[in-house]
Order: sequence, then structure tokens, then C-alpha cells
Amino acid sequence: MVKCRTALPMRPNRRRCLRQLAALTASAILAPLPQALWAQARSPTRQGPLVAAASDLKFVLDAIAADWVAAGHTAPRIVYGSSGQLATQIQNGAPFELFLSADEAFVQRLFAAGRLRDAGVIYARGRIVLLAHLRAGLDPSPDPIAALREALAARRIRRFAIANPDHAPYGMRARETLQRVGLWEALQPYLVLGENVSQTAQFVATGSAEAGVIAWSLALAPAFANAGRWALIDASLHAPLVQRMALTQRAEAAAVGLYEFLQSAPARARFAAAGFEV
Repeated sequence: MVKCRTALPMRPNRRRCLRQLAALTASAILAPLPQALWAQARSPTRQGPLVAAASDLKFVLDAIAADWVAAGHTAPRIVYGSSGQLATQIQNGAPFELFLSADEAFVQRLFAAGRLRDAGVIYARGRIVLLAHLRAGLDPSPDPIAALREALAARRIRRFAIANPDHAPYGMRARETLQRVGLWEALQPYLVLGENVSQTAQFVATGSAEAGVIAWSLALAPAFANAGRWALIDASLHAPLVQRMALTQRAEAAAVGLYEFLQSAPARARFAAAGFEV
């Protein structure tokens, strides 16, 4: 069992402890590592396409996959994670056939490296929100930045969660926003970094953090519907979250079909209902 002390401010060893806790509590969302998928990729048994997808897509992509299966196709095998980590795995030879990134930069880099069939297509644009746990005494609406600034001044923030900005696009945009509004340095002692935005949402949902910046799509998802209060963050405070997908050089016919299905009107309606701009 991982035990974390609650002394403040957050010390480096405590931050490492919380990261370990994140890895354990998020196991229901994270899929097996790609090494375990090589055997599946070589299996003679008929299986659906192997997909690498940004974790902000967890709920909407599961719904689209169900539509795909209902149309008579084999269910895709989807691995969710941070776009940066998934891109690194594809670069290193992981057997994915389709990559849906939360930041088009990772797709563009893989295309330049010769790992993709082409540069792919934009399938959505994401938004970030400030999510506050119900017990945090923080109401993000109508101005989430002002609410966060006030909560910091009143010392109501002990832990603040964002996805790791080293490889998670939603963490990158969270950092950009906090830097733009002058709160990045003030939040340093309280930061808890999730490996991806789904883990970040779990931190707030479970009360491990009083508040955090997550994907709008997760704030709208049933799994986090009662996690707390949230409000959209002004999109002008950060670079756009342009989300792009592309087929890898390993893609077979089923992956191509799914890729085309993800561009269809029903799929686009799913994305729109889930909090994405399409």
C-alpha cells in the first residue's frame, strides 16, 4: 500500500508518493503496455484494429467503438494514454494501426519520421476546464481563474492536479494557462502531476486534490459527473488543442475502415456531444 503524508507544503518525496498512488488508482483506465500487445498483433485469431488514443477520448471513443461493433465490425482494441507517451511507443515500433492524438504535433512528428501513412486529419478540438472537488470550497463559475486565485490566497488549495506537461497535451495547455495568468509559480508547492488527463481527473474526483485542470470531455463524462464543480477556461489563454489522427504504416483494412468511420457524421455528432469542437 502506498501511504502519503499530508504535511504542507508539498515536498518532493510526497509528490513522488502521490504519483505512485496515481499509477495504482488509475489502473482501470490505463490499458496494458504495448509489449503485451505484440502477441495479440501476431495472433491468428481475428481481432479488431489496434488503436492508440489520447486519454481524453476514453468515454467518447468507447461509445463510437460500440457503434462500430453494432454496424457489424470486430471491436477495436484501444490503448489509452498520454499522446506523448503513445507517440514514443509508436516511434519505437509498438504495433498500433491507428493513432488519435490530443495534439496534432505528435502526429506531425511521427509522419516526418516515416511512421505514418500520411499526415492524417483533424478530428476535433479540445477544451480545458477547472474542476474543483465538492469539498474544496471552490466554485469555478463564472470565472475559474478568479476563483482559483481567491482559493490560493485563502489557502484552500493543498493539492492541485494537472497532467504531466512533459508529454500530456492537456497538461501543456494547463501550464500555458497558469503561466499566462501569473499563477504557475504560486501553484508549484501544490502540484500533483497525472501521467495523463484521465489520472488528473481521478485525483480531483477522489479528493486527492482539491482542484485541477482537466479535459472538458472528461468533465462531461458520466464517470466524473458527480466529481465536483467545473467551468470552461477561456481558450484564448493557451494554444489550441487541435486533435489529429492518422493511420500508421502497420494499418490493415479494418483500421482503415475505422479511421473512415471516425470521420462520419454519426461519429462527429458523438464528438460534439462529448465536449469537442468538430
